[in-house]
Amino acid sequence: MAGGPAVAGGGINAAGSKSRLAGIIMTAFAAFGGILYGYDTGTISGIIAMDDWLRTFGDKTAVTKDHPIGYYLPTNNESLVVSILSAGTFFGALGGAPTADILGRRIGIIVACVVFSLGVALQTGAHNWATFIVGRFFAGFGVGLVSTLVPMYQSECSPKWIRGAVVSGYQWAITIGLLLASVVNNATKDRQNHSAWQIPISIQFIWAFILFVGMFWLPETPRWLIKNNRPDDAAKSLSRLTSLPVDDPEVQAELEDIRVALQEEKDRGESSYLDCFKFNKSKIALRTLSGIFIQAWQQLTGINFIFYFGTTFFQNVGIKNPFLTQVATNIVNVFMTLPGMWGVEKFGRRSLLLWGAVVMCICEFLVAIIGVTISVTNGPGQRSLIALVCIYIAAFASTWGPIAWVIVGEIFPLNVRAKAMSLSVASNWLWNWAISYATPYLVNSGPGNANLGVKVFFIWGSTCAGCIVFTYFCIPETKGLSLEQVDLLYQNSTPITSARYRQELIARDVHVADVAGAHDDEKDTKEQV
Repeated sequence: MAGGPAVAGGGINAAGSKSRLAGIIMTAFAAFGGILYGYDTGTISGIIAMDDWLRTFGDKTAVTKDHPIGYYLPTNNESLVVSILSAGTFFGALGGAPTADILGRRIGIIVACVVFSLGVALQTGAHNWATFIVGRFFAGFGVGLVSTLVPMYQSECSPKWIRGAVVSGYQWAITIGLLLASVVNNATKDRQNHSAWQIPISIQFIWAFILFVGMFWLPETPRWLIKNNRPDDAAKSLSRLTSLPVDDPEVQAELEDIRVALQEEKDRGESSYLDCFKFNKSKIALRTLSGIFIQAWQQLTGINFIFYFGTTFFQNVGIKNPFLTQVATNIVNVFMTLPGMWGVEKFGRRSLLLWGAVVMCICEFLVAIIGVTISVTNGPGQRSLIALVCIYIAAFASTWGPIAWVIVGEIFPLNVRAKAMSLSVASNWLWNWAISYATPYLVNSGPGNANLGVKVFFIWGSTCAGCIVFTYFCIPETKGLSLEQVDLLYQNSTPITSARYRQELIARDVHVADVAGAHDDEKDTKEQV
């Protein structure tokens, strides 16, 4: 195989290193940023159904069965208040690239907490529509920064043998945030004053404060430090993360791999946004487009339909306690992410993505078919819908939920990683915004709406079928490889053949420095001839 691997000595973060918990714990703590993401996106579903919030920000109307308190939220306002967060996160995700490259991954997360807290403050103190919407935007901008910076930080600091599980912890934190939001909403929903919605919103100060303070104690990523010509600081950072002395051969070998890989990227001139779409030996364009599309497909599974509009949807299809049903679906989401965190290192990224998409596709078509054939008074039918939705959420939580973040955290080379990741995460939020804005028009009844109701699951089932095709042709197997070895995987295999080449890389314990050295020796020999 052209450009094949060269044999090397003892591997970086090999089995003997698996007892070093300090670095894993430090890296895993950064996943707390997912609480900000999950809680903020999850809380709005219940808040917009609360009586006092509707009286404060809704429109007055006649008292009817559908509007028992005489206030309602028009479809255009419902779309705006839910989707404006995603608009903020889109721009925040794009801003994550310059923030990560200029300030660093760690300081960038600290700055994101400050921006997020500003948005929370505006929402908590809002007594008019404009202030609440501006607050949602700033909170979204902070979440967008976090959603780019945290997976990047974790990927660059995690040992390769557990990187998938550590980055999956970010998605687990998102699910915990969603669960906490539904629990708090359920606890305050019956209050008839501003505290009903101000308490759920203001609790977010606590999550931001914990992440803000904790990041001061964590090291900067060694890869960012190497990129910014701070080799001594990089050695100290890697020493903390591995619990090894700075001059340990394992630390020095990993630093050398990072230096060599970065130099090769610089020699190829890969550093701008345009370079993210280069068609070359490193397949930068394929990697960037794969990151962009895997985040888009994650949103197009329809999962955020449940978490953004679940309370309203369950109410409309005849389920008697939609708030408790929303809590139940969030519990499934939290606990089924744990098997995914284990499975991503046991079974790999590619196979879990394929099987997860298959299960989601089947469940969503069944929800759509059953939903259009039963009445809202059919108790067993309604319970079967809830069961299928829970199975669908379980499939998402153990596959596409965490693994989409793992993929975008590990497939990009260092010199364009911040830019390519920001484009990928921005894609996530762009589709998040589009779905959250369009869904009320698709699902609700009334003039100007499509009134699809449960039939919207035909759409989500079709998009999950697209997930299967995309994964098969575009996503390689990267389990157990260092970030630098992932470069070799892309250079010397295709997504379909990646599993075999990955096994070769691991069996022969290949390092980028060895391959580069072999190429240099070959070049010198040719020049002498």
